Amino acid sequence: MSYELKKTVVFVGMMGAGKTAVGRALAAKLDVPFIDSDAEIVKAANMSIAEIFERDGEAFFRLKESQVIARLLEEERCILSTGGGAYLAEGNRAEISERGVAVWLDADVELLWNRVKHKDTRPLLRTENPRQTLEEIFEARVPLYGLADLPVKADAGLSIEEMADRVAQALLDARPDVLAET
Repeated sequence: MSYELKKTVVFVGMMGAGKTAVGRALAAKLDVPFIDSDAEIVKAANMSIAEIFERDGEAFFRLKESQVIARLLEEERCILSTGGGAYLAEGNRAEISERGVAVWLDADVELLWNRVKHKDTRPLLRTENPRQTLEEIFEARVPLYGLADLPVKADAGLSIEEMADRVAQALLDARPDVLAET
């Protein structure tokens, strides 16, 4: 089976939800490019996201993130994974929905914690109590993620490929303007 991607699919959601892993798998399934906005920022800045946060602050990082997302949405149709905070900015939400479709990988806190607790690559979790910090970020962000064009529930028991299939099916069912079988 082959597919036609008519608009860029932009994955939004919490750190650890699977935006990059599921995005890569979906891109492979649909035979379209996969782009990670965080990786593009790292490449442009020639430093890690943690280093950008430390040197220039979160506000600077968010500005660069918005510029990169806008540029990527202008280029070829693809699967685009964004950082967990990208969808919080109203301008990014509008840009994504206008030029693509926002797919929220909706994972619960327990699943997220199990995925991020052993990684030190999350600048926002470098706190005294990272689990509590994750819960606070989750509570603050979920109402905004809920504005996404298409929520897709992430379940702990699903493989990356099964999640990619779930997203593809959700797009086929709900957004024929974005994805069609050919």
